[in-house]
Amino acid sequence: MDKDNRPRILIIEDEPDLRKTLKMNLKEQGYKVFTAADGQEGLEKARSKAPDLILLDLMLPGLDGLSLLRAVRQQSDVPVLVLTARTADMDKIIGLESGADDYITKPFSLGELLARVRALLRRARSHGVREVLSSGGLTLDLVSRRATLNGKELNLSPKEFSLLAELMRHEHAVLSRDLLLTRIWGYDFVGDSRTVDVHIRWLREKIETDPSRPMLIQTVRGIGYRFEGSPTTTTVVDEDEDE
Repeated sequence: MDKDNRPRILIIEDEPDLRKTLKMNLKEQGYKVFTAADGQEGLEKARSKAPDLILLDLMLPGLDGLSLLRAVRQQSDVPVLVLTARTADMDKIIGLESGADDYITKPFSLGELLARVRALLRRARSHGVREVLSSGGLTLDLVSRRATLNGKELNLSPKEFSLLAELMRHEHAVLSRDLLLTRIWGYDFVGDSRTVDVHIRWLREKIETDPSRPMLIQTVRGIGYRFEGSPTTTTVVDEDEDE
């Protein structure tokens, strides 16, 4: 289990010198820092590293910053501070309407950046309550979207996490494939219920002791799936800076 309770910051910036400078200075301030040099890598790390704050450049190669921001917002409310050379008011408005929490234009002073980082983390902590689903050694934090099994962090995709959370919320209830498809993938999803079966198989490989003889996620023939753990929903007061 990762016991490092430092706030986790993800820097998504394609300029190597700026990326290196930001990382060095943020680490000196006591933050745990991850970096990405392009939009696709940034999106992957936003999902896998569960950062407490994202510093996001808008002008990225490949997947641009605004598209990345919209994708992140579909899964997470993590604070996002946009870094950009753009100065036009319309660009600022578009960034904020796409889900950014704050906006700073290049060049900026390190002092101003750190002040905004601290303010965004403080604002996020002030909400201070997060819902947790747990069953034995399996725990899902619905705010940070982190999953652990017996203290070890699980690498779940966004859909796997959402699917497991939906099953755990409805302990002992049978959820049909069509219901899961609608709730997790949406009404306009183009596909069929086999998508659910595939994700269930992937989940079992990650959480079951013996995936061929599943105990937690059981199949109800001809209908769907049932979670047979003993999940409880609790409210945890946020005391650590990044947890």
